[in-house]
Amino acid sequence: MMRMRGVTLVELVIAIVIIAVALAGLVAAFTRATRASVDPLLTQQMIAIGESMLEEAMLKPYTNNKAQEASRADYTDIWDYNGYPADSPVTDVAGNAIPGLERYRVTVRVSQVALTDVPQAQAARISVTVRSGNESLVLHGWRTEP
Repeated sequence: MMRMRGVTLVELVIAIVIIAVALAGLVAAFTRATRASVDPLLTQQMIAIGESMLEEAMLKPYTNNKAQEASRADYTDIWDYNGYPADSPVTDVAGNAIPGLERYRVTVRVSQVALTDVPQAQAARISVTVRSGNESLVLHGWRTEP
């Protein structure tokens, strides 16, 4: 009796279909992973921008001189940052745009809050919101009157 070796056309087609489905699944997984890998980079950049702005505001004195300064370079206390131009592009203190950060927007709010054992008139919360497209990040810091 003679034995036949090899594959039939039907077996070959089924094998090709199985391999194609497996490859399609792998490509979809790689595509999803590649898109998701950009998110941590954006988040890290938003954190760095927010921390920088929050630290800048926190280093100013608590006292309120009641006058809103026109330029960020002239800000003299934390209250000057309240309402920092809503959704303004990221700039340095002199107001110059920072190359590479055009897609990010920053907003700062300063409000009085009551803390444990600290009256509302002597405590402030500084909220920095950083936005990029549909993503947003909010950082908070608290200051009290010395």
